[in-house]
Amino acid sequence: MNKLKRQLGIYTLTLAIFALVCPVNAHADTITIKGSTTVLPIAQACAESYMDQNPSVNISVQGGGSGVGIASIIDGTADIGDASRPIKNAELSSAISRGKDPKAHVVAMDGIAVIVNNANRISAISKKDLKAIYTGGISSWSDVGGSGGKIVVIGRDSASGTFEAFTELALHKAKTRPDALLEASNAAVKQVVQTTPGAIGYVGLGYVDSTVKAIPVDGVMPKEETVLSGTYALARPLFMYTNGKPTGAIKNFMDFVLSWEGQSLAKENGFVPLK
Repeated sequence: MNKLKRQLGIYTLTLAIFALVCPVNAHADTITIKGSTTVLPIAQACAESYMDQNPSVNISVQGGGSGVGIASIIDGTADIGDASRPIKNAELSSAISRGKDPKAHVVAMDGIAVIVNNANRISAISKKDLKAIYTGGISSWSDVGGSGGKIVVIGRDSASGTFEAFTELALHKAKTRPDALLEASNAAVKQVVQTTPGAIGYVGLGYVDSTVKAIPVDGVMPKEETVLSGTYALARPLFMYTNGKPTGAIKNFMDFVLSWEGQSLAKENGFVPLK
């Protein structure tokens, strides 16, 4: 009996020494990021640069939409949830009921760009006409100075933070017309607009390139100066959410995102840095 106790004591001591020598568990330097496809380019660029500088850290970055990002913080399936909108009251209540404490970190600013096919002769649009197009009041390009023909309305699915922000900022919470084609990502919206002469869509500023034409809204183009000054009507902040105040590897990564280098990467990807 005494021999067994001594053996158990040695085994316990060995485990204690191992814990002291190896305090970091296998997952301590693994970070999972999920959510907004708008924030995705920022998260990917920062993750790649951070891992280059910190080879012991592994960062997994996935899209899925802002709803997915916030839900992943609530259900504990991600360390960081990307979102292009603030958390909703219902989501916050759900988080609290599960013992979670979502903390918002603004990581960049964005302007939701209104885009059309390059062949469309329209050069600008008013916010009033934009709302009428998306709610069903206008269905022909000839009514707004475009190239003529039917307007093909492209939007985002309801899980998207860009959909939520556009609905609030451009439509004043009115419903999107039922015949609109709702896509799951910014990239998908851009692709449809690029290949459909009569299409109109909206994407995060970082997705605008020469394959589509961004047009001014009420005479103002979405760009760094107009987003920061608030003169562009469809400007919004972009978020990364964590469960409580980040610590350890998650804090180190968030510090990097908010650093000069991380903000430079946000700018390189077409978004508006905080500094």
